[in-house]
Amino acid sequence: MAGSVDRVRAALRDAGHDDTIVAFPASTRTAAEAAAAVGCAVAQIVKSLVFRAGERPILVIASGANRVDTAKVSGLVGMAVERPDAGWVRQVTGFAIGGVAPVGHVTPPLVLIDADLAALDPIWAAAGSPNAVFRTRFSDLLALSGGTVAAIAE
Repeated sequence: MAGSVDRVRAALRDAGHDDTIVAFPASTRTAAEAAAAVGCAVAQIVKSLVFRAGERPILVIASGANRVDTAKVSGLVGMAVERPDAGWVRQVTGFAIGGVAPVGHVTPPLVLIDADLAALDPIWAAAGSPNAVFRTRFSDLLALSGGTVAAIAE
């Protein structure tokens, strides 16, 4: 996993973002686990969910408190999306499920960002492994990911 975290660290550094990566001895794989480790609200945890639209990866960055409405995501990308298997996620992102970061992907995805994250500061995102996260702000996440803000919550 060190290589994945290093890739996230390099992406942050290359974008001029401070290295705010923190590794924990316990899992931060779920939003609830990450919030408990960091000591913040579940809503402040950034979920990076990978969907598949044909062969194109779609990265949906959502508040940990929200469920993603796949019909809304499909409408925004103009085609049906599906949840891929773990092997495809690792192949196209370079990350294992539970550690998918919003930056440093092997294949650049189309990125949609949950509008609800705009009201939260700070926010915490996966940093390439199931036990590492980084602290950021919404405006920085938007710039880092190149994403489009959208209403994607159920």
